[in-house]
Amino acid sequence: MLRRSSVALLAIAVLAIAGCGTKKNDLAPAACLVTNDGYLRALTRAPGEVRLAGTTPISACLVPEQEAGQLANIGREMIVAASKLNLQARNGSEPATVQLGYLIGAVGNGADAIHTDLVRRLNSAARFSQTGGAQSASFERAFGRGYAAGHTSG
Repeated sequence: MLRRSSVALLAIAVLAIAGCGTKKNDLAPAACLVTNDGYLRALTRAPGEVRLAGTTPISACLVPEQEAGQLANIGREMIVAASKLNLQARNGSEPATVQLGYLIGAVGNGADAIHTDLVRRLNSAARFSQTGGAQSASFERAFGRGYAAGHTSG
């Protein structure tokens, strides 16, 4: 009898320890694990509702207590996408500027304290200017339109 009780208590302890080690809020949806091209393809729908894999908003890619490696991978792909859109925007593409604004708005909508560095880096990539000066008024208008849409539905 004592042996059965010990085995049962040991099994309960193992399950409890295993349960304590799992976090519900540390992994982003699988749709977020795409390359920068995946983000760029999805962003072509901006300022309309942008969804990765048809269902996942970009803001859902930033989760509380996000695992560091996953955050680094997702963040890298977002930054590359923002850099590509910035280049197109600097070359006069209004759709790219709207998409860039949408990306930044959506990320801002989903970010919390652990995403501060990613938000800063994305903003730097989005606002890059070869001269270091301010962006044009047309850039700001298109970016703002995309940002508002991304912050609302992204």
